[in-house]
Amino acid sequence: MTVVVASRNRREELLTSLRRHEAPVVLVDNGSTDGTVEAVRRELPHVEVVALPDNRGAVARTIGAERARTPYVAFADDDSWWAPGALERLVAVFDASPRLALACARILVGPEEREDGISAVMARSVLGTQDDLPGPSLLGFVACAAAVRRDAFLAAGGFDDVVVFPGEEERLAWDLAAAGHGLAYVEDLLVHHHPSTSRDAPDVRAAGIARSALLTAVMRRPWPVVARALVRALRAHPAAVRAALPRLGAARRARRPNPPAVEAGIRALEAAG
Repeated sequence: MTVVVASRNRREELLTSLRRHEAPVVLVDNGSTDGTVEAVRRELPHVEVVALPDNRGAVARTIGAERARTPYVAFADDDSWWAPGALERLVAVFDASPRLALACARILVGPEEREDGISAVMARSVLGTQDDLPGPSLLGFVACAAAVRRDAFLAAGGFDDVVVFPGEEERLAWDLAAAGHGLAYVEDLLVHHHPSTSRDAPDVRAAGIARSALLTAVMRRPWPVVARALVRALRAHPAAVRAALPRLGAARRARRPNPPAVEAGIRALEAAG
């Protein structure tokens, strides 16, 4: 197992969280200007640092996975880490489930260790639990609480440079499923997330997710679904549509509609709310 961390301009939080990982770490820095790269190389020389000249967003995780030399990769953000023993448990989970390409852990938020609401949603996934998977099936995940089978992740293209961040998980989840891989929520795997104080405002993040949802729909959903996504974005986040425009050409070139089984699963999740 290798832990891949993507970060930008969160030096102090990163120096704290990097010390918590119980596996080799590849840090991919997205063009930090706060001395992150120098500080990590000085204080944590065992961490492999990949310093990118600019901000590649979630693509940084793909670059880190390419550098990893282990069959499994766990992702973490600069404000998150896997609980003690979780990485060892992950290896056992993947070894026991050959079809499993992605496992998503239960997320505990802040010092009070409050369960993230998305964890409860995943635990009761309407997709059910397949016999050869270690938990409820998924068609989405939270990147900082996910681990992947490296070869399957890279074959699916990893995180792309069309969506970038946030909301980068959907297209990858769908492509893994389309390739016949399993994705599962594994409740006894734990990730701690202490959200950084230097985060985008909620409305900015919501607009970013709306932009990403529109671009992902163009890449993978039927055109009527794309049209509805566009209408929703225009009503709720018109700025998101404007932000998506420069990337629509790339999204259209990457278009490969989901197979029927994957699209049916997405619709079932949407109907369940």
